Amino acid sequence: MPVQPASRTVLADWVREHSTTLTTLDPHQPLDDLEVFRQVVGDARVVAIGEGAHFVEEFSRARQRVLRFLAERCGFTVLAMEFGFSEAFPLDRWLQGEGDDGDLAKVGRFATTWGAADLMRWLRYHNRTSAHPLRFAGIDVPEAGGALRPALEPVAEYLREVDPDALRLVDTVLEISDRFLKDCRSGAAAGPAWAGLQPAEQNELTATLARLLLRLRAAEPLYVPRSSQSRFDIARRRVEAACHTDYMFQAMNALMSGRGSAADLAVREVYMAESVRWHLERAAPGTRIVLAAHNSHIHKTELELGGGLTALPMGRHLQRVLGQDYRAVALVHTSDHVPEMYPNQSAAVGFTLAEARLQPAEPGSVEAALTDAGLADRITLTNLRHAPRDAQGAPLLNNIRSQSSVLSTPVSEAFDAVLAVPTVTRDRTVHF
Repeated sequence: MPVQPASRTVLADWVREHSTTLTTLDPHQPLDDLEVFRQVVGDARVVAIGEGAHFVEEFSRARQRVLRFLAERCGFTVLAMEFGFSEAFPLDRWLQGEGDDGDLAKVGRFATTWGAADLMRWLRYHNRTSAHPLRFAGIDVPEAGGALRPALEPVAEYLREVDPDALRLVDTVLEISDRFLKDCRSGAAAGPAWAGLQPAEQNELTATLARLLLRLRAAEPLYVPRSSQSRFDIARRRVEAACHTDYMFQAMNALMSGRGSAADLAVREVYMAESVRWHLERAAPGTRIVLAAHNSHIHKTELELGGGLTALPMGRHLQRVLGQDYRAVALVHTSDHVPEMYPNQSAAVGFTLAEARLQPAEPGSVEAALTDAGLADRITLTNLRHAPRDAQGAPLLNNIRSQSSVLSTPVSEAFDAVLAVPTVTRDRTVHF
């Protein structure tokens, strides 16, 4: 519904009154201006910090600064990230001080190639020098749905110890997956590659993974005494990651072919939400988690994507399970351009990254409201509690940019606050 001029003025006035100007994005500067975050965070156990687009340097710096504030002043002890559940374990050990400073590419290849290298190097330094160190946890399927080996190779090592006869199941899965995943680096590339398999091979991949998971579940009383409960739990979660990834091959291929469904789109989201809960349940009492993921993942309500598609984001699942223990902060920008991912099946990652020029922000959007309030050139935090509504009760803030498109959504129901930056710069560490 279009926002009327009078409502636009009301919205601008409200945003001006409820926004705080922050001083800098530099994570090394004093943190006093971020004290306003306490009003948003409250006593929540999980606080998600989003991003309106991937591969934006300013979003990375803003997250880093907020992460430092939440660790040093609010007692948060874990950073969970849109990063492979399995891949995160060796990276966490490096972040805690294991190995040499130059080992990042070896222990966290995905981090170095997908724009998280600076954050990881800073986090290793932070953990070495700060009185408030942070553990690192992955929540995602392996390489965002583009691989199976990062999840299953550690499972093979585990089975060699507890059940060598089950190795044949892992070997079968890897033999099939290597036929189409060898040159893939993302879920966007893996979906079309999976479609090149014969249907019998696709079915064998799915059936073998199902057998592997069922075998682990059934043999838990044997495996745990031969290892430990913790090692079993991690192995099982890795196999669950592989099962979800296998489903995502079909889902991504369907989506890119214009045949996506709401249930398909929710498979990765529910795995990430359950991973957050998995880490929370196994953490020490009082653990608080900072969750870093795209705005579209941390979103607390259903997403209407058009064409009859309704997505169920990770944040919707977390909101249902955690309630007020989950808070979500969107990161947006007021610039006229943004790095965008354009599908390209000839590219190794399944897309080409290029600048997209943006139309002026739509009325009713967070970005337009900040502009109308005279705040477009500042770094701001807007607390969305008690955001204004129209006479029928509908939120006046009803859309937000997502990548280079516009997402229609009740913003104040989807997020608890919005952190906005005036400029965006493509992450210089990303080389695709």
